[in-house]
Amino acid sequence: MAYDADTSIDLTQYRSLIDLIESSAKRYGDKTAYVCLGKATSFNEIERDSRYFAAYLQHHTELQVGDRIAIQLPNITQFVIAAYGAIRAGLVLVNTNPLYTERELIHQFNDSGAKALVVLSDLLPTLNNVVASTQLKTVITTHALDLIAPQPQSQCEFTTITFTKVLAEGSCLAFTPVSAKLEDLAALQYTGGTTGLSKGAMLSHRNLIANAMQIKSRLSDRLVQGEEIFVAPLPVYHIYAFMVNLVLYFERGGCSVLIPNPRDIASLIKTLSEHPFTGFAGLNTLFVGLCHQPEFKSLNFSHLKVTISGGTALTQAAANVWQATTGCTISEGYGLSETSPVVSLNAPGLEQLGTIGKPVIETQVKILDLNDQEVPPGETGELAVKGPQVMSGYWNKPQETAMVMTQDGYFKTGDIAIATEDGFHKIVDRKKDMIIVSGFNVYPNEVEEVLSAHKEILECAVIGVEHEHSGEAVKAVIVLSSLSQDLEQTKADILRYCREQLTAYKVPKIIEFMESLPKSTVGKILRRELRN
Repeated sequence: MAYDADTSIDLTQYRSLIDLIESSAKRYGDKTAYVCLGKATSFNEIERDSRYFAAYLQHHTELQVGDRIAIQLPNITQFVIAAYGAIRAGLVLVNTNPLYTERELIHQFNDSGAKALVVLSDLLPTLNNVVASTQLKTVITTHALDLIAPQPQSQCEFTTITFTKVLAEGSCLAFTPVSAKLEDLAALQYTGGTTGLSKGAMLSHRNLIANAMQIKSRLSDRLVQGEEIFVAPLPVYHIYAFMVNLVLYFERGGCSVLIPNPRDIASLIKTLSEHPFTGFAGLNTLFVGLCHQPEFKSLNFSHLKVTISGGTALTQAAANVWQATTGCTISEGYGLSETSPVVSLNAPGLEQLGTIGKPVIETQVKILDLNDQEVPPGETGELAVKGPQVMSGYWNKPQETAMVMTQDGYFKTGDIAIATEDGFHKIVDRKKDMIIVSGFNVYPNEVEEVLSAHKEILECAVIGVEHEHSGEAVKAVIVLSSLSQDLEQTKADILRYCREQLTAYKVPKIIEFMESLPKSTVGKILRRELRN
């Protein structure tokens, strides 16, 4: 097998994501596109329901082409319908983590200027204060089981409409087709920032289509048109699963099996037992966790030919136990929200463990020193990327965009890498302060900002420490404003406060109290000394 099936990608086959969605639905018709909670939905049904959704937005909301719509859902078929419907109506997607707190939601919705939200009804209590503090005018709610049988929705203090009612009303309305160009904005994919505030990476129709074609070439003969069944346990609001399941596999006529709650291992294994799955994506913790389950070991893996790992470094132990259990190797890749996301990927069967593979086609990579000059072969430096999948910039942040782009158009990833003689790359370090918890980026400044607002805290620093289950855990080192009589009670109070302000994976797992923090001569806290 060649490392890539193509020497270049053809961006003339689709005029936009709208064209890709509609063409693929027509091409594959009655074949199953998605399975969720036991219900199969065909390509034709996805096309129909997303058209109804788009028609409702066109007739019953104030949304105009180019406006932003946030989707805050787990892996359920409603996510797909809403995303495709919004794209077909000419809107810009704002993929939103269902676990976000009020503070995080208000920032993301205000920064993006989102005017509409599609949200899981279970999350409505969190939104009571959010909606009043944002530009949201339309809130569409859905229960996970609504497409199987409509369910009662949670009560809230603002006006909402149910997803099922949107589809019912949309079915009676005329849909006006929207024309989009490859250069048009398709999604704002929010990523953490070293300033502590998340930034919206502006991804165009071209970015997303190009990356799908790049991955398709790399997977080559492991991606047979109309025949694949790919299990999706990773959240589709994350760019990694969004690209694989909502763009690539849909375009290829594959079936994506959506897993709403991958933490329910028993339910996940039961779902796997019901499908002759050919592809799977995960992280270290999921690979290892599954392989320790007797029920998983007894599954039929004879169809499995692609396993992809991304989001965090793949360990030797995880790769070994997965291959021993399933007979399938793991292809580790590398990417970022800013690159739609895939920059490089090991080709199945040709993997070099410990590397992120080779750059996908039409992707140029440099390794730069601190002055943005390319380092000699064999030396480490910051990985920089140029290609059709690279974002146009950060939403409404020209200065931050300028900071990450070189004069010749390369995006500086902030990750330290080294190239091997045969063209593979290894990530040897990350952005010096970023913490990765189960594949999710945690930026210390954001956590420190929250901690610093606590009345008992004088100053603090946040670092990452090794953790056997999540790869890394968040540790907070704190100097109290006054001597506490009961440190355990103070610690409990701080943790309770953090849980109110931060998504669970950002909450410190470890709190240590110190009398003072190490600082530089200009008073900057030295996190590296705390790590050491």
